[in-house]
Amino acid sequence: MKLVEKQDQHRRDYTGKYECESCKNIQIIRGCYDDRNFHDNVAPNWKCEKCGKTSKESGVESRVSTKYSDFEIV
Repeated sequence: MKLVEKQDQHRRDYTGKYECESCKNIQIIRGCYDDRNFHDNVAPNWKCEKCGKTSKESGVESRVSTKYSDFEIV
């Protein structure tokens, strides 16, 4: 799942609009967290609710930037 837009971000918590790289299905996912671990390990392993594929299964790797630095306290 690829991040299309961050919505309602408060500190590091946000609601994300994600798009499947395989079938282009759009999902709104609440409870996202804006840090390197989340963007590098959690979101790429989400399965699309429509086709069931992950970003890794689709062969896509993307780098999402965070709003705050890794060790910045917010």
